[in-house]
Amino acid sequence: MEETRKTPTPKRLKKPNILVRTLALLVTGALVLGALALVAYRDTFNLDTLKRWLAYRDMATSDTGEAVPFTHAGGDKLSVAYLSSGIVTASTVGVHYYDLEGNSLADRVLPMENPVLSASRTTAAAYDAGNQTLFAFRNGEEYFSLKLDGGADLLSVRPNDNGWLAVTAQRSGYKGAVTVYNNRGGEVIQISLSSVFAVDAAISPGGRTVAVITMGQEKGSFFSRLLFYPVDREEPTAQVELGSLTVLDLDFEDGLLWVLCEDRLLTVTPDGQTVQTFLISPNYLKGCTLEGDGFALLLTGRYRSGSATQALVVDRDAQVVQSVALNSQILDYAACGSYYALLSGSRLALYNQATEELYATLDNTQAARRLDLAPNASALLANDQQAWLFIPQ
Repeated sequence: MEETRKTPTPKRLKKPNILVRTLALLVTGALVLGALALVAYRDTFNLDTLKRWLAYRDMATSDTGEAVPFTHAGGDKLSVAYLSSGIVTASTVGVHYYDLEGNSLADRVLPMENPVLSASRTTAAAYDAGNQTLFAFRNGEEYFSLKLDGGADLLSVRPNDNGWLAVTAQRSGYKGAVTVYNNRGGEVIQISLSSVFAVDAAISPGGRTVAVITMGQEKGSFFSRLLFYPVDREEPTAQVELGSLTVLDLDFEDGLLWVLCEDRLLTVTPDGQTVQTFLISPNYLKGCTLEGDGFALLLTGRYRSGSATQALVVDRDAQVVQSVALNSQILDYAACGSYYALLSGSRLALYNQATEELYATLDNTQAARRLDLAPNASALLANDQQAWLFIPQ
């Protein structure tokens, strides 16, 4: 007997709501138009404009992009640092940490004869060079302090963006010592040297390698050497002979160490195998910052005395990629991210290194004498009594 099969009744498909379909169509169209706009205007669109708007949308600014100035602690030998969490000043009257509107977050009021402020994008370390005490600030607070024992003296303190510190000091019983501290203040490694002097050090962005500059004497002549130590070993894995060069500054980027000397700039890979050189001579070095992403800003002049006559942008391959003629005295300069800035007595000029173009200017600098930059191209300006932000429009 045959089995009767019933043909299933087809299900009635539910029609999508007309409003949902319209909304989906509009969203798709907006995404397509946005993508086309990004392609069409990729040379003029700057994501940092959006970042600045998000960061400072509640901050009142003038028509020129300047925020309301606030009064800082002042003092001689003033230095300023623009962190992601606020502003740090160091001078002969101590160290002060403010939020972006000038409210005090932390301070150390004490006399300092030779105040030094060393900063990354997130962290600032202040100390009195040749003295024994340092203070480090980040995330709105003082997170670490150190007082050396006995006759030890601080020579250099350098933070990375994660709040790790490379501290170089003269310690009793050694010619030099470098100690690395993590962002909780814990000691990671101490490198103690007895045959040569340790004069400077920098910790890598990931905190895995510390670069140490040493100086020694052999047959009546001084020599410098660059050593790379993993933080879990007490022996270097690479070294570079620097001869009679005197090292003035260091900066450790991902996969590259920048080394500034009196007459040249070196870029060195951490394995010590690749050393590239930009010779400053026959010109003379007038100033330098290594804080840009993948570039250094050098100020040079034709004569030993006098002001800088040009600003040079040098890339990772130790090649000049941009030159700016200087027609007035530069009071301060800074670099961060893709930007660098030059401050004269009457003008702030802000450049985008990636596009090699003048990005923004400020003609009335209100007697500013100090300058620092954020990665989004906003600038911190300060004179002897006040500090304020300049936010490009």
